[in-house]
Amino acid sequence: MDVKVKQGRIEREPAEVLVLTHHEGEAALNEDAIAVDRALHGALRDLLKSEEFQGKSNQTVLLHTHRRIQAKRVLLVGLGKKKDARLDTIRQAMATAAKRARQAGARSFVTPIHGRTLPRASTIELAQVMTEGAILGNYEFTVYRSNHADEMKALQHFTVVEPHAESVPDITQGVRQGRVSAEATAYVRDLCNHPSNVMTPARIAAEAKKIGKERGVRVKILEQRDAEQLGMGAFLGVARGSHEPPKFIILEYQGNGRKGGSDRNAKPIVLVGKTITFDTGGISLKPAENMEQMKADMTGGAEVLATVRAAARLRLPLHLIGILPATENMPGGRAIKPGDIVKTLSGKTVEVQNTDAEGRLILADGLAYATRYKPSVIIDVATLTGACAVALGQFAIGMLGNDDAVKSRIEKAGLKAGERVWEMPLWDEYFEQLRSDVADMRNIGGRGGGMITAALFLSKFVGDYPWVHLDIASTDWSERERPYIAKGPTGTGTRLLVQYLLDQAHAQSH
Repeated sequence: MDVKVKQGRIEREPAEVLVLTHHEGEAALNEDAIAVDRALHGALRDLLKSEEFQGKSNQTVLLHTHRRIQAKRVLLVGLGKKKDARLDTIRQAMATAAKRARQAGARSFVTPIHGRTLPRASTIELAQVMTEGAILGNYEFTVYRSNHADEMKALQHFTVVEPHAESVPDITQGVRQGRVSAEATAYVRDLCNHPSNVMTPARIAAEAKKIGKERGVRVKILEQRDAEQLGMGAFLGVARGSHEPPKFIILEYQGNGRKGGSDRNAKPIVLVGKTITFDTGGISLKPAENMEQMKADMTGGAEVLATVRAAARLRLPLHLIGILPATENMPGGRAIKPGDIVKTLSGKTVEVQNTDAEGRLILADGLAYATRYKPSVIIDVATLTGACAVALGQFAIGMLGNDDAVKSRIEKAGLKAGERVWEMPLWDEYFEQLRSDVADMRNIGGRGGGMITAALFLSKFVGDYPWVHLDIASTDWSERERPYIAKGPTGTGTRLLVQYLLDQAHAQSH
């Protein structure tokens, strides 16, 4: 979707649809709505008086203007109560507006900046969340549908209209950030919507090579033989049952080449993403019900790909590494078996008591490889445990880690992105559940504290480097559509990572 920023008066702007917002319980219209209402001879106030429109969260009403203003229709979107409003309120409202405008047959709309009364929200942030909401609300995956006759046509563009010239540069920057961030999430959804017979480890590697064409990005693909020579026994153990060759993918982004660019010798931020392109559970086979959703078990890796691409497109002055251990987890004559012992890249040995706890095995080698870069921080993102969904439902990402400062920054980024995290304890006492009689540790810790024991397992492979683990198993798939969340793969976590990098770049430049 194309997004433009234009100086002008919203009530004078030609448009298929003009989008306005209103808080529930507020008697007075906001400044933009007052100007439009005056031109419409009080039509908006009449809607409020009649309570046909109350401003409840994501409530909409569409009215025709009968040529009283340049816009053909006005769409009012509710923001809910002002005391409950946050950045995500604006993101949801814009997604709702995009869906409703599309239902009305429009191909575009115009809008002023919304949310100016939000405390501590900058114009850049408001423009960013508006753009994210509109683009993600317009998202659809139709690649494999052969009949498009009944489908609504997607919105092509929208325009943000701003009366004050001095605000236009900030809005333009916010739109740019929002567009790249939303496109990153849409890219993750696309990758995860493709079936596993298409989205194989080789296809993931091909996608990485495409990203390698972005400015400042280099890509290296380690093949099975390379992994064997390095001693990646955990990663290769998971791959044994599959006929699809595993790929260990490394992307490096250097944000140099301009004033304020990163120091080429600066310690990098390393992102590691679980990239299981299909997870049957292996010999410890999963139940058949909902197994088709396991095509999205590579969401973590997809989010790392998208985040590196976003950093390059935003030209962030950072040094960034992305690591994706990519493989299937399949049963077969050569598949790893319960009771087998693997030697990891770090030298530690693991007794595999459950082959469906494979994500932590491939991440063990991915994290150990990450330490070779002597990073400033390691962040791994993974659809790791069903226990995360049991503990947190579908609205929070599980967060565990060994560095309070990094966890705090991620928490703040999550609040901005509307992809909130919830911290769980990472206490050494839980390691008792991972002790093995025959190896350094085992890969499962029993039913109790499953999310915690999985993260504690990973912590043994990051050395003393600052590290945070994000378990997205609770948020990566949605059973229903929400304002800017599509049914199916959500891409949740992507904008959190992009926002974290934006915040880091901002802090570095000040």
